[in-house]
Amino acid sequence: MTDAVAATAIPKPPTKSAGAWALDVLIWGGVAVLLIISFGPVDLGNISNLVTNSASIQNFGAELLRPNFTDWRLFVDKMWETVQIALWGTFLAVIFAVPMGLAASRNIAPVWVVQPVRIVMNLLRSIPDLVIGLLFVVAVGLGPLAGVLAITLNTAGVLAKLFSEAVESIDKGPVEGVRATGASKLHEINWGVIPQVAPLWTSFALYRFESNSRSATVLGLIGAGGIGQVLFDRMNAFAFRDVSAVVIIVVVAVTLIDFLSQAMRKRLL
Repeated sequence: MTDAVAATAIPKPPTKSAGAWALDVLIWGGVAVLLIISFGPVDLGNISNLVTNSASIQNFGAELLRPNFTDWRLFVDKMWETVQIALWGTFLAVIFAVPMGLAASRNIAPVWVVQPVRIVMNLLRSIPDLVIGLLFVVAVGLGPLAGVLAITLNTAGVLAKLFSEAVESIDKGPVEGVRATGASKLHEINWGVIPQVAPLWTSFALYRFESNSRSATVLGLIGAGGIGQVLFDRMNAFAFRDVSAVVIIVVVAVTLIDFLSQAMRKRLL
């Protein structure tokens, strides 16, 4: 009798309908077909060059293993400029992302507000950083300001998406409690929403600051300030020892930023 009761108490695994199985096969089969079709266009057939050109790779690697820090002051100054570009770009992006994130949340804003804001968010996220950076280089000239503005727009779209998802997953209890007091919509957001999402929003912003520290390096290639321009010049001059020194400084800087961000997140969460 005990065995029978135990047997009946074991929950049965969920079963999928034939339609669900067919949909799974269609989705994953489509992914497999796309991988097969794209094998040739992405030139995976030439992956053997990694072995056949091993001598060139060894020569290049040997240069990278002997970094040249003769111009280390220039490298450090430009890396510091890159960090400042990322910092200001992220800060301005948060300012824009907060209202956009709230306006794009289905549980906060009406649908006629949500949809246009989400379209703007998708547009900001979809345009590559280099294109936005080049636009601002034309508008404001060469220098770090173009990099700051480019990072601001792209990051605002990304953070607004993350912020809206955080708002949509909040506990409704505190919001309903504030609403029961007869408070306005603004008070509901201020006292019922923001306290729940603030730590998560801060964590997202810190993650993006880490990412932007690397993105700002790439923006330097188009003259948007930072260490990227130095890296580009050294690469064009085939000064691979200098390239190695720049890469090491970038890695050290990003690692320090990562440690700082982790410490800040631990205090917030």
